[in-house]
Amino acid sequence: MTQIAQTRQTAGLPAAKIVPGRRADDYVGERIRERRTELGLTQEELGRALKISYQQVQKYETAANRVSAGRLYELARELNVGIAYFFEGFDSAQQGVPMPHGGHNRAAIDLVRNFLEIKDEDLRASIGSLLKAVRDHQPVRS
Repeated sequence: MTQIAQTRQTAGLPAAKIVPGRRADDYVGERIRERRTELGLTQEELGRALKISYQQVQKYETAANRVSAGRLYELARELNVGIAYFFEGFDSAQQGVPMPHGGHNRAAIDLVRNFLEIKDEDLRASIGSLLKAVRDHQPVRS
C-alpha cells in the first residue's frame, strides 16, 4: 500500500478518492485528440468507428473519463498507432498546463486555437479588446 493510501486509510477516507495518474489521463486525452485531428476525423466519426457517442470521445480527450486498457487498444487500432503512441513524450514530473478554455466547449476550443495562432501581439490585443467590448455590450435577453 502506498504512503498516500495509508494516510487516507488512517484518516478514514476511501482510497478510491485518490487519482494519482490524473496527469497521465490528461496526456493520453491530448494524444487521442492530436491523432484524431491529424487524421482529419471528427469526434463523431471516431465515436462511430468505436461504437460509442461523440460525447464519450470528447470525455476521453478532456480526461473527464478515464480510458480503459481495452478502449485504449481499440483507439490505437482505429487511429493506426501503437498503444505506446499515447505515452510518447510523457514526463510524469512535468507540470501540467491546463487548457485556457477548459477543454469542454467546441466553440471555445476553436476560438482559443485560432487566437493562439495569431503571431502579431498588437493584433491579438486588439481582438481581445474587441471581444471584451462585444461581451460588455451584448443585448440583454428577456
